[in-house]
Amino acid sequence: MTPTWWAVVALVALGIVLTVAAVTLVPWRVHSPTRAERAAALADVPAGVVTRGRALHAALRPSSYGSLLVGLVVPLLLGLTPAGARIVVWVGQPFGGHWLAQALVGGLVIMMMLWLVALPFGAWRHTVLRDYGLSTQDWGGWAADLFKGSAVGAVIGAVVLGGFYTLTHLAPDWWWAFGAVGAAAVVVLLSFVFPVLVEPVFNTFTPMPAGPLRDELRTMAARDGMPVRDVLVADASRRTTGLNAYVSGLGRTRRIVVYDTLLREAPPGEVRSVVAHELGHTKDRDAELAALLGAIGAAAAVVALYLLGQWGALLRRAGVNSIGSPTAMGLVLAAVAVAGLVSGPAQNLVSRRVEARADRHAVRLTGDSAEFAAMQLRLAEVNITDVHPPRIEYLLFATHPDTVERLAAAR
Repeated sequence: MTPTWWAVVALVALGIVLTVAAVTLVPWRVHSPTRAERAAALADVPAGVVTRGRALHAALRPSSYGSLLVGLVVPLLLGLTPAGARIVVWVGQPFGGHWLAQALVGGLVIMMMLWLVALPFGAWRHTVLRDYGLSTQDWGGWAADLFKGSAVGAVIGAVVLGGFYTLTHLAPDWWWAFGAVGAAAVVVLLSFVFPVLVEPVFNTFTPMPAGPLRDELRTMAARDGMPVRDVLVADASRRTTGLNAYVSGLGRTRRIVVYDTLLREAPPGEVRSVVAHELGHTKDRDAELAALLGAIGAAAAVVALYLLGQWGALLRRAGVNSIGSPTAMGLVLAAVAVAGLVSGPAQNLVSRRVEARADRHAVRLTGDSAEFAAMQLRLAEVNITDVHPPRIEYLLFATHPDTVERLAAAR
């Protein structure tokens, strides 16, 4: 068979494996509250919390949809016209048009363009969050975090671009096979290494002072079969008033991280409830599940990209000869943008099922559904949550069950 037919076979096989993994490993059977149960739970939410959450998200809506729109339109303009190819050729000229220079410099230039067109919407969002008191950062702190994130993204982007276009250059007929394996490996690596390397860039961590709460959290983790090395406090208050906690690391490096805002705003029982939810993710290996599904999806995406490159009319529209050429970077980004928009609701659905399972774990581990419900109400109030968002936004953006859903499930 030709490489193209082998790619078709590989894509079908990956699709089957992804489907089987999603059907068998995602917790689809976790109870989903009925409409009547949600209506009853909504009545428990104070009217002021509902109103304020809806007002904030109405104010954020233009920046959210604007960012989504430019994130789709700009890649389409770069990929479905010769514009993207011309930019890559132009920035590569000072380097003699070398393919690696086109890949790295051209890729970083296009990434910078996408960053710039999205920047006003990020600033708009920050303005709204400051107005509502949810962000504690001044513009200097916001800009510093923005550039830190961009620097991390640029480094990862350069490595991915260099690796990808090295494969397409050295193995023009079979790069999809090597690329699929490489993409899967990168997803798995970033899933476990990224938090450890990047968390310290944005936050400072200090051990939680010795006391009853620290001992209770360590004991609860050990009772759950998930012993932790330490309990740390993150200085999240320099950035937000939002409440959160998480568990990071593996085995002997596992640690509980609690936002200082959570310790300040919530009583110990509610802190235990949040940490119990996070321990549920660790207990059920949700990070491993996400890495597995992401790796299979990334491998399938690389193969699909190769097959898309067999479409001659599309290549002519982009002004390129091969989708494996650095000049086709705009077309690749356009394909990624469309794929992300299409697959996003499915990814969010999986995430909501996983989060619902972690909620159930929290209630079972603490044995206190009332404390869990109280914590959800506090999160909704302090994080200014839209407790029952419009259905279309729930499907497009929600990675967690909404507050009303979680309250109903706690009942």
